[in-house]
Amino acid sequence: MTSRASGGTVEQRVQSKSGSGRSLRIAVVLLVAASGALESVSFLGLERVFAGVMTSNLALLGMAVGRGKAVGVTAAVLALAGFGLGVLVGSWCTRGSAMAATRWPRSVLIVLAAEAVLLAVGALVWGLAGGMPGESTRYAMQFGAGLAMGAQSAAMVTAGHAAAPTTYLTGTLATYIVKGVHSGRPGVWVPLRFAGLVAGAAVSAALLKEARAWAALPPVVLTLCALAVARAPLAARRCRSVGRS
Repeated sequence: MTSRASGGTVEQRVQSKSGSGRSLRIAVVLLVAASGALESVSFLGLERVFAGVMTSNLALLGMAVGRGKAVGVTAAVLALAGFGLGVLVGSWCTRGSAMAATRWPRSVLIVLAAEAVLLAVGALVWGLAGGMPGESTRYAMQFGAGLAMGAQSAAMVTAGHAAAPTTYLTGTLATYIVKGVHSGRPGVWVPLRFAGLVAGAAVSAALLKEARAWAALPPVVLTLCALAVARAPLAARRCRSVGRS
């Protein structure tokens, strides 16, 4: 994933200035916001580990082992296993897809749709439990959250130059400073991704405090919005084809 970030910002990777390019950049921001919202639920509401930031989970796993905390070990392993399986399944579903600069392959959209369904199931379970699921349910949801973020990560890798990392932004921040700020061409889309991450996390965190049963809903809504925006170029292209015929 680091090599994905090293290629530069979204606006550098998506060369087209058309509506298609803007739509995909907006979709990326929405997916980042969705991952931020899910991280709030995962860390604050489940087992104190992250759904998509595996570097941190490996560190948390080491801390749990060092302190002899079996619960922390179990949670970190579940998140890591879910993420790994999500990446494997996502890459299998998108294998052979052709990359394009102004659209996401159909297989990528299918994987994101499946992710939205998985998140919706999790939100339903969370809501029915009043935001207070039992231990076994929390473990299952932790695995499912990692699975969703792994699938999303695989989909963004497959989308190539038309996408960008959405589940963690450490490499993105470093690249933005080195190739954007330092060069005098910072752009706006990377800061918007940072803002989306913070906003998504803040919304779910606020819901965890004020309306706990609804806290798992923002990741679903934001992922569905990203899908709708990403499909817009395909819909427009289809309409133009019908008009010419």
